[in-house]
Amino acid sequence: MKRYIIGLSLMSALSLGMTSCSDFLEEPIRGQQDMENYFSTEEECAKQITGCYNFLDGRDWWQIYKFYNMCNMTTDDCWMGNTTQDPGDYRPAAQFTGNTIDLGNACQNFWQYRYKGITQCNIAINKIPQVKFNDEAYQNRLIGEAKFLRGFYYFDLVKNFGGVPMVMSLMMPSEVQGIERASKEETYALIEQDLKDAIAALPKKAEQSAADMGRATSGAAKGMLAKVYLYQEKYDEAEKLLQELTCRGSYAGQTPEYELMDDFSQVWNLDYNNGKESLFEIQTNNDTQYGLGERYSVVVGSRDDSGWSWGLPTSDLENAFKAAGDDIRLKYTILHDGQTDVPGDPTWTEDNPYPITASKHKSGRCNMKLYIPVGKRPSPYDAAHNPLNIRLLRYAEVLLMYAEVENQLGHDSEAQWALNEVRGRVNLPAISSTGKELRDAIRAERRLELALEGTRLDDLRRWKMDDGRTMMEHVFGPKGSFVKYNMETSTDPYETTNQQENSNKGINFQAPRDLLYAIPNSEITMSNGSIKQNPGYN
Repeated sequence: MKRYIIGLSLMSALSLGMTSCSDFLEEPIRGQQDMENYFSTEEECAKQITGCYNFLDGRDWWQIYKFYNMCNMTTDDCWMGNTTQDPGDYRPAAQFTGNTIDLGNACQNFWQYRYKGITQCNIAINKIPQVKFNDEAYQNRLIGEAKFLRGFYYFDLVKNFGGVPMVMSLMMPSEVQGIERASKEETYALIEQDLKDAIAALPKKAEQSAADMGRATSGAAKGMLAKVYLYQEKYDEAEKLLQELTCRGSYAGQTPEYELMDDFSQVWNLDYNNGKESLFEIQTNNDTQYGLGERYSVVVGSRDDSGWSWGLPTSDLENAFKAAGDDIRLKYTILHDGQTDVPGDPTWTEDNPYPITASKHKSGRCNMKLYIPVGKRPSPYDAAHNPLNIRLLRYAEVLLMYAEVENQLGHDSEAQWALNEVRGRVNLPAISSTGKELRDAIRAERRLELALEGTRLDDLRRWKMDDGRTMMEHVFGPKGSFVKYNMETSTDPYETTNQQENSNKGINFQAPRDLLYAIPNSEITMSNGSIKQNPGYN
């Protein structure tokens, strides 16, 4: 059957939004109905919105989390990791092979599922206004949630591919042939408008009922829009939103809607899902029947502990923590081979240390942020029902965005305040530097605070160094700092001896090619060539 350019068959696209669950993320989507007859009640509209949320992660590891993990591998923070199996799709991204077809294939599922989510949102945005609601505010809220999610999905795409085709409705195959990519600026303009509309329609987190916890809020939309502005270097626009969220500037004296968790150990703890620091998270639960949890924890876990060991932290990342004297965040970010005191898990002791066998793993380290204590794992563990919410935006990042924006605007005292709020939680001394030195301190802080959370690749791509080149061009390539460290300086006993994954990771990096991913070739083919590939990919 012919497919849409967005990876949907005609049948699946028409039925995509016609199924849903009775309560927010409590049951799977099931059943099918004809679209023209479906949108007649408020309940049906609400079910459609639940379907929009389901595409945040696609409901298992291979739709979205595999790509997110690949993004971590495309940085100096992670190796591919597993040295007992062929890395397959991970290799072209992590090793910058330049192979257009292979890299495009690695991005295929992510591209398709982001557009499936966009299509789901388009249906909601176009159909819900046609239904008569008793409560107009509720109707607007549902549309606002769809716009928030559509903006988020397009943001995920533009960060990784540049300008992409803008699909605003359900399109027939004949309509998408010949479609072209919008410019990066046009794509961002759509994202901005969607998030502005969402801000106007959505409630605050504190105004949500317990049943609605986890849905998009006005605060989430403000934070995401601020991030969108920051990535475009629209500092004035970002500042206004960030001052509102942090209660600075003209909002001074008000109480912030969000605040840091009291202890860093709580940030990625499944007992603190949707905590006071959270602006937006992918919701999960441990219902083993429906698979509404996450298997990302299994994907990144040690092979000696029922995991797959893809995406293992580097000694370079660990060295960054040590250089900063940051013992607290190191402890809750990186799990080590032989560790006898694993936070929150009494399983591992002097007599039973945590295992990450050197022969199976490039690095004797695993992702502690996604670690599930043995006693809290559902059975079977290797399935999509782990109840750890995936944090997509939290208040610590809001503070660091504010610090970056204020530094760029020359307001260094404000930048210092925001930076030191984050540092204070982990007992690090206050920063008093200014100018470029402060800029570099903020960048270093983002790496430590947000390590393994999917922001590092974005930062490497967007940050300019003093010579005008991106930080990514300084980290990778034959003379890149990460490559030189691993090839000339490192004495790490795991990474230097296990060469099943070569330590020359990043040596083949080329700019501008590797500043974006390759668009899947199948999408170019289905467009009859009207979609053009990114520069440098043949």
